[in-house]
Amino acid sequence: MGVLRRIGGVEQLEFREFYQSGRDVCLRAVLVSVGDRQLAEDLVAEAFTRAWASWPKVSRHPAPRAWIVRTALNVRVSWWRRKRNEVWLEDGPPEVPDRREAEPGLDPALLAVLRQLPQRQREVIGLRVFLDLDTRATAKVLGIAEGTVTAHLSRAVSALRAQLVTADDGTTHEGTTHDQEVRP
Repeated sequence: MGVLRRIGGVEQLEFREFYQSGRDVCLRAVLVSVGDRQLAEDLVAEAFTRAWASWPKVSRHPAPRAWIVRTALNVRVSWWRRKRNEVWLEDGPPEVPDRREAEPGLDPALLAVLRQLPQRQREVIGLRVFLDLDTRATAKVLGIAEGTVTAHLSRAVSALRAQLVTADDGTTHEGTTHDQEVRP
């Protein structure tokens, strides 16, 4: 309740609207990057929790949804660093159940191909496509040059096109043909 008392009613309503309007799109952007729905949900929940704790600052950020995605990805990196230092007392880490159920809003074939892309390309796709950030904002969020964003996006789109082609007649899983424009 301390956080609710500290942040007034107006800020609480603003945050609630931000959360409700942005959760799903942020989840999809993180999901593209991490490839695991449960992990993506945990990361996005943690990022929104941190956003709530710093709402006056986050609300003034030029791209608060990008802040959420970047925070979620940073949480994942921190988790991996801690995990790397763990020592297993048995034969290895516990088995993780196979989570191949359909992801809402994402075609399973597309998600499978996205999982094969390098991490940075998945991050660029998540920010540019799912959050609809421009090149400059994507570069700022990822801490890379705008040209690097463009290069990663181009390589990712090329890889997706090549992987999603399923038949000699040029159709893809999405039902588009090579002649149709594919917008990244």
